[in-house]
Amino acid sequence: MARPSVREQIVDAAFEQFHLNGYNACGVKLVTDTAGVPKGSFYNHFASKEALALEVLERYAASRGMEALAEDDTPPLARLRGHFEFLAAEAAHFGYARGCVFGNFTTEAADHSAPIADGVRSGFATWTRAVAALLREARTDGSLPAHHDPDVLALFVVNAWEGAVVGARAAKDGSSFTAFFRVVFDSVLA
Repeated sequence: MARPSVREQIVDAAFEQFHLNGYNACGVKLVTDTAGVPKGSFYNHFASKEALALEVLERYAASRGMEALAEDDTPPLARLRGHFEFLAAEAAHFGYARGCVFGNFTTEAADHSAPIADGVRSGFATWTRAVAALLREARTDGSLPAHHDPDVLALFVVNAWEGAVVGARAAKDGSSFTAFFRVVFDSVLA
């Protein structure tokens, strides 16, 4: 079996460390130590920590399970709920110690780095569009009332989720997720 490339080892380590510790608390040395590679290897593959952060943002977006939102063998609101249940289960698996990389990078680095701000905006926009497409589908099949604006509602749902992530991380429990599911799925989308 082929050994992973040093670049991949660095990205894997950065993904874990940025997700666990955030952008500011995660230095190049921590990443390379975690990857088990010399610090000089980092600069063979990345011009800066910021460049690595952009790679992590892309990988994080790809790990959010958004492809399941497009599957059409399940009713749209069930797919949406399943998506957020997947994210809640992941947070629980890690003891509520990790936030959302999009949210973490927004609060830590987006005001100081235009490329990171662009990466975060792109990640949130892609996610919100995917949720809006599902809500349009739900409106078409009658499971969502016609008066709802899918774009506005999608932005609300994604932002509500981000707040729930912060609450779960602070409380170190799933109570914020329980509130999210009750309000979003039992009231707003009911």
